[in-house]
Amino acid sequence: MSSETLPPTHRALVLTSRSQPAEVKTIPTPRPTPGSAVVRVLVSGVLSYSRDIYDGTRAYPFPTPLVIGTGAIGRVAAVGPDATLLTPGQLVYVDLLIRGRDDPSVAFLSGIAEGFTDGSRKLMHGEWRDSTYAEYVKAPLENCIALNEKRLLGTIDDGGLGYLVEDLMHIGTLLVAYGGLKDIDLKPGETVIVAPATGSFGGAAAAVAIAMGAKVIAVGRNLDALKKLAATSPRIEIMQMMGDVEKEVKALQEFGTIDAFFDISPDLAAKSTHIKSGILALRHSGRVSLMGGIREDVALPYRTIMHQNLQLKGKWMYEREDIGALIKLIDIGFLKLGENAGQRLVGKFGLEDWKSAFDAATENPGPGERVLIAP
Repeated sequence: MSSETLPPTHRALVLTSRSQPAEVKTIPTPRPTPGSAVVRVLVSGVLSYSRDIYDGTRAYPFPTPLVIGTGAIGRVAAVGPDATLLTPGQLVYVDLLIRGRDDPSVAFLSGIAEGFTDGSRKLMHGEWRDSTYAEYVKAPLENCIALNEKRLLGTIDDGGLGYLVEDLMHIGTLLVAYGGLKDIDLKPGETVIVAPATGSFGGAAAAVAIAMGAKVIAVGRNLDALKKLAATSPRIEIMQMMGDVEKEVKALQEFGTIDAFFDISPDLAAKSTHIKSGILALRHSGRVSLMGGIREDVALPYRTIMHQNLQLKGKWMYEREDIGALIKLIDIGFLKLGENAGQRLVGKFGLEDWKSAFDAATENPGPGERVLIAP
């Protein structure tokens, strides 16, 4: 499809103000420019906290009016004149993490947050303003990741993996976990603590670590959710949080030598004992990935970190090269998607039913739970 055959208008979910609900509006269809592609959106993900983002409960900075959204799975509808790989009709993953081409450290989350630099604000307020809760989205070429449709969606008899388009939307959640685990160089045969493991990103981290060849100690408060997660792999052990550092460290170390600790704590977990416990349970020269959303300062066992040569690394999201590496794990079958991997499609909603989608996501925040919007 060339840009001339794109419809003149399309439907999109537009947030005019945080004090008013979003509305489905008919707006001009974007046209491809150099360095971009226009994608027909098939499905787009909904975060468990999307409702809080757009009603102002979470004070995420973004411009209005705004076509809101996240990442998406779609088909290329039109490409700019400098596209060398993408062609109309291709199935693609549209990555929501948009970076500056001349400065990759400048980044923002499409449809969610403009970042905290002049450069990131420029990107979101300008060329890449509108996101994926729409029939069409314009995205940077490098954010449109071509997918092997025959392999991913093909039948088992034909050498495919038999996934549904809806299953592929879990890529975005898995990517965040992969970014942190790759950053601390998690190796096959190692043991990693994942905490908390009972949310969407923690559950994803457990799945990714297993695909990378590691053993997982999943930590959380909800024992039933931990047991459900453990049922997805014989290499997942579980430990319920106890609120006592000494007891938690002892329990963790009973699983053997621990090489790494992946933390994805929410803001409310700033006072939780598991952060200190996870660090103290590590072997000499162990590694820690901090990917959570805690905003306040957290007390750390300074002396142990120093004497044990522990490495603590902060990681926000992932790198561009991580996207292709993660998709390779899916393509070869190491990283599973769909119901057989413990993932569940809670619901798929049209644009007009966005409120129901947000409510469903809020009520189902657990590992592998997916809520989608299908424009």
